[in-house]
Amino acid sequence: MAAAAVDTAMEVVPALAEEAAPEAAGLSCLVNLPGEVLEYILCSGSLTAADIGRVSSTCRRLRELCQSSGKVWKEQFRVRWPSLMKHYSPTDYVNWLEEYKVRQKAGLEARKIVASFSKRFFSEHVPCNGFSDIENLEGPEIFFEDELVCILNMEGRKALTWKYYAKKILYYLRQQKILNNLKAFLQQPDDYESYLEGAVYIDQYCNPLSDISLRDIQAQIDSIVELVCKTLRGINSRHPSLAFKAGESSMIMEIELQSQVLDAMNYVLYDQLKFKGNRMDYYNALNLYMHQVLIRRTGIPISMSLLYLTIARQLGVPLEPVNFPSHFLLRWCQGAEGATLDIFDYIYIDAFGKGKQLTVKECEYLIGQHVTAALYGVVNVKKVLQRMVGNLLSLGKREGIDQSYQLLRDSLDLYLAMYPDQVQLLLLQARLYFHLGIWPEKSFCLVLKVLDILQHIQTLDPGQHGAVGYLVQHTLEHIERKKEEVGVEVKLRSHEKHRDVCYAIGLIMKHKRYGYNCVIYGWDPTCMMGHEWIRNMNVHSLPHGHHQPFYNVLVEDGSCRYAAQGLP
Repeated sequence: MAAAAVDTAMEVVPALAEEAAPEAAGLSCLVNLPGEVLEYILCSGSLTAADIGRVSSTCRRLRELCQSSGKVWKEQFRVRWPSLMKHYSPTDYVNWLEEYKVRQKAGLEARKIVASFSKRFFSEHVPCNGFSDIENLEGPEIFFEDELVCILNMEGRKALTWKYYAKKILYYLRQQKILNNLKAFLQQPDDYESYLEGAVYIDQYCNPLSDISLRDIQAQIDSIVELVCKTLRGINSRHPSLAFKAGESSMIMEIELQSQVLDAMNYVLYDQLKFKGNRMDYYNALNLYMHQVLIRRTGIPISMSLLYLTIARQLGVPLEPVNFPSHFLLRWCQGAEGATLDIFDYIYIDAFGKGKQLTVKECEYLIGQHVTAALYGVVNVKKVLQRMVGNLLSLGKREGIDQSYQLLRDSLDLYLAMYPDQVQLLLLQARLYFHLGIWPEKSFCLVLKVLDILQHIQTLDPGQHGAVGYLVQHTLEHIERKKEEVGVEVKLRSHEKHRDVCYAIGLIMKHKRYGYNCVIYGWDPTCMMGHEWIRNMNVHSLPHGHHQPFYNVLVEDGSCRYAAQGLP
């Protein structure tokens, strides 16, 4: 028997050698291919990162082709996370293998934090100290944000709970970054006149989940400038604006040449591209967001004026913003350089009204009242942004009672970032926090936030003692009342008012739509979550909406969810 075993083994070895020979021959043929062909094969998209790692360990030639800073690992990174490529310059040296590892680690960390939010805050609002873990993350923030976007873009209605918290975290991260950028921007000297940049910060803060960047908006405006130049070439082929290069800020001094630019602008904007003032839906926040103005080709006087101003300055026409009451305008100087000028030495341009040029009398006729000369003066960037945010603040106050007052909260944040000592707005912010619900067992930090705001108001304006005292007393009474209400709530399925509750605590269930297994550990006769959660989870699309029993369930992956009963 032993001899037979030896013979069998002797027969197997040659067989393995015969099988290995073609593989070795195939590898030999592969590495003998030209480098460009090999690189093309490795970048074809059919190989995963693990495959590339294994390929690079076979021989020196393939290892050199798969070097960490080479095209192969760059392609792996691009295919896996295409939206991140815009953050890299073609001229930069990048260790793509290391970037891949860091991004992969950031993705795992992001999913871990989103999962932890599901466990900690599934039945309450995320408190202001709930984001402390995120603030201490290591690695590039853009990688973490990109993973959150990937979660939000998961197909269909999968992982709704994860999407809900990914959205909250992304909202918080981006708003904090934008607000810091805006505060730094506001520290620029008064002669720093990047009106568009400031307007984009406001746009970004109010729309943190949208992909909005100054570079993209500037690129869209540059394409409009090219169309204006094409039209201008037909008016005056030797116009000096046609020789301007991108990024130049030269100004043309001759009035006739400036007039030719404005004529070309009016034709392109209002006749060719069909931009117009939005008279039909004037009180819509979209009219104030520059990316929406460019997409929808409509806006209100201030947003249309900023677009008009930006294009004109790029083409050498030194227009200036005028904070005219009820209707934002631009002014165009007609006087001689160095001369003493008054309001009658300017033509006023109504970008909302298709670039119409107005006299002082016509400006007064536009708003139906006489105004002082001071209101025809030019304003700086901060005043322009104050006007934009003030408009958003007014619109935020119009939000219905069933909303989360997100626009009002955002506009208050922006206004107080510019003017932190505005007593009336601080009072409004305190009332808003109070109105949105201060529950000591859930969001005690909001209580402290309100009390901090009220203390700051008292320091700024002792005359507000009555209003501050009332709010402080009302807040503390509310806290004590909620403490007294805290207790164990006993709910019986046998009670008549709970007759629609079909399933008991302790039952092991399987979700009909999503297929996960879970155990019930609590229930409510109707959905007890806030309006924001109901809206984000699309509860209204369910057959019975939020007017049906909802169950607290512990899912097999360790997450806690709040699931509708549906049809029993």
